[in-house]
Amino acid sequence: MALLQIVEYPDPRLKNLAQPVSRIDREIQKLADDMAETMYDAPGIGLAAPQVAAAHRVIVVDISENRNELLTLVNPEIIASSGEEEMKEGCLSVPGVLETVRRAERVKVRAQDLLGRTLELEADGLLAVCLQHEIDHLNGILFVDHLSRLKQGLIRRKSEKRRRDRV
Repeated sequence: MALLQIVEYPDPRLKNLAQPVSRIDREIQKLADDMAETMYDAPGIGLAAPQVAAAHRVIVVDISENRNELLTLVNPEIIASSGEEEMKEGCLSVPGVLETVRRAERVKVRAQDLLGRTLELEADGLLAVCLQHEIDHLNGILFVDHLSRLKQGLIRRKSEKRRRDRV
């Protein structure tokens, strides 16, 4: 396994649509393993392939306290949602920013596991928020896109300054 570089906002690659995975092969399995290692190292609770410059519809999530309940989903899609809640969110691609985002309270997701088996998962609370957040990444949407234009501008300027200061 290897640590991957996390693409940071406002990098335009984060706005690209991820492509469906047609075959789960060693390359996809290695990508998922490397994404998990990267997520744990960051540390984070979710990571989508576009965040590591991979154009595949793959996400990894682990909201467990002990970091031992890894969920890897290939080609995930939200097939039902209900309710509404607000929760503070952060993102490994937008370091140092926490903002309140309104999302569905409950979701049902259909995806494949790394063996190619189709599964359906119902989630609420933090897991529902995390799944929506990561699936958004696959569609070129960042959590900051759910915020007001004013907040988006402030976050963009902060992120650009952060990047300039590192160079």
